[in-house]
Amino acid sequence: MPEQCGRTFGEALLSGYLDGTLVQGDEQRVRLHLEDCESCRTLVDGLAAVKETIMTSTFDMPPDNEWSEGPSTGSSRVARGVGWPLVIGWAVLVCGYAVWEGWQESENLVERLILVGGVSGLGLLFLGVLLDRLKAMKTDPYREVQK
Repeated sequence: MPEQCGRTFGEALLSGYLDGTLVQGDEQRVRLHLEDCESCRTLVDGLAAVKETIMTSTFDMPPDNEWSEGPSTGSSRVARGVGWPLVIGWAVLVCGYAVWEGWQESENLVERLILVGGVSGLGLLFLGVLLDRLKAMKTDPYREVQK
């Protein structure tokens, strides 16, 4: 939009004018300006055309099975149901073994406290998130929503 049109307001007011959301004073100011400014009228007409195109556009919704992020077959559901507990159990055992070995190898009390404190902190953070997720699963009003 060239500045030589003499407009004393931003393009946001032109958009608001088109949407009918301006207060009376701003609406009148824009309307009067549009009566005298061909370039701003052209801009508003272009914005109106874009708005009309957007408002009348339709979109094809994909089938339900393309939206789902969950397992799609019974066997994949079983694999996930068994796999996640195994991975979590493995991680707990590996971390526990690492802490035990670090505890046994360390002679320094500060190193032991850092080791146990770090692992305990991470474990408590994970436990807090897990408890929140389990509670949310029970009370989430959108858990049944598919799309």
